[in-house]
Amino acid sequence: MNTESRAALEGAFWMVLAGAAFAGVNTLEQVATMQAGLPAPTAAFLQYLVAFIVVVPWAIRRGIGAMKTRRPGLHGLRVVLSALGVQAWVAGLAHAVPIGTAIALVMTSPFFVTLGAGVFLKETITPERWLAVAVGFIGGMIILNPLSNGWSTIDLLPIAAAALWAGASLCQKRLLMEESPSASTAWLLLLLAPINLVLAVPSGLLPTSAFQIWTIAAVGVLTALAQGLLSLAYARADAAYVQPFDHVKLPLNILAGWIVFGTLPPGRTWIGAALIAGASLFLLMREHRTARAAA
Repeated sequence: MNTESRAALEGAFWMVLAGAAFAGVNTLEQVATMQAGLPAPTAAFLQYLVAFIVVVPWAIRRGIGAMKTRRPGLHGLRVVLSALGVQAWVAGLAHAVPIGTAIALVMTSPFFVTLGAGVFLKETITPERWLAVAVGFIGGMIILNPLSNGWSTIDLLPIAAAALWAGASLCQKRLLMEESPSASTAWLLLLLAPINLVLAVPSGLLPTSAFQIWTIAAVGVLTALAQGLLSLAYARADAAYVQPFDHVKLPLNILAGWIVFGTLPPGRTWIGAALIAGASLFLLMREHRTARAAA
């Protein structure tokens, strides 16, 4: 096996491990909020506080040079959008949106990125992009099934998280035109916890039981681990190659939800998820081909 093939295999391996770590994050997040009774904003704050503590040694090693930026306002907007996305995501899990359904719906984020790039970055939205967005939208509607009596606006929270995280991705895309990835990562990690602190003040900042403490501490450690594994994946192989392996997190989250809560998503979730995953993979491959042709 040559060096390039080995690097690609390692990248895929780290991405799958990241998906497993995120499955643990999402499952324990629901345990902390639904079973232990921790308010969703408090859970989000403590999750990223613990993750922040874990990454402080990394930030110190990187030094102050990693924080240099000419666009502090855009960094701030990106972090605010990311924090609001976290709040929407955790609130959805706290209100018993099934993990498999939530993961499938949050996979619509690339379609929001496509639309936002056309509106805010003035990129051309080709017919292929519109087709991918339309198929992804249909997949989301199949999962939500808004015409059924069991549908609730709470089910829209994962989509809200997807839209907010898409906005954060657009900010990052604009920042990377001028600044280094290390500066972008440092600002995100170092500012998420303080912003989540402000959002959590109304609901309280401290856990009230040992079970809440240990559960949310595990969520924070797994969050830092998952982000580290993502970094390893992108460092070892091309993003267009490893990104499809990110979809492995859907069955991993469903498996974790079944083991812990004994729940499985209905058949329509699988159909909708297949449409969303297929459309996003099509979009990813097309963007990769376009980028290579431009290069």
